[in-house]
Amino acid sequence: MKLVFASNNKNKIAEIQQQVGAQFEIVSLEDIGCFVDIPETAESIEGNAILKANYVTENFGLPCFADDTGLEIESLNNEPGVYSARYAGEQKNAEDNMNLVLQKLASKTNRKAQFKTIIALNIYNQQYLFEGIVKGEIAAEKSGNQGFGYDPVFQPEGFSTTFAQMTMEQKSVISHRGIAVQKLINFLSNLS
Repeated sequence: MKLVFASNNKNKIAEIQQQVGAQFEIVSLEDIGCFVDIPETAESIEGNAILKANYVTENFGLPCFADDTGLEIESLNNEPGVYSARYAGEQKNAEDNMNLVLQKLASKTNRKAQFKTIIALNIYNQQYLFEGIVKGEIAAEKSGNQGFGYDPVFQPEGFSTTFAQMTMEQKSVISHRGIAVQKLINFLSNLS
């Protein structure tokens, strides 16, 4: 079964395809001829996932899922949250975003954080939401060169390494997106 993933982020697509295996073929926005940067104007992570999924369904009429993820840091009032990708500005630069987080946490002892992913699935004229959360903390400095986004500074609970020090396989088992995708896969398996 072909499913549109409302993204052109090659890292995310590879990560999800790896988890899904051969049961579903994940196609990107580019693959269906959608070259619009779908506006993420909602005030919540859930809202942005829904906006993206609805855009594809309304404009292309295809079964589709979209995700939105936010890093929520306890001592920063759950910032960056919905603004995670553009925390340090509209250029959406991961290095700038991480540097800003580390700078804001420099004088704080509470470094607790969580990653939250929401997947909105539009299929058979219905919408379903799947949530994945992983708790952890922000490391004192960047470590590792795997992954993307905030992975070099996020250390999940129970691990002495950051996401960026793990292989894609290790990370997908415990990550916020991995958890949400697994819920999506379980749901889709029961449909067929």
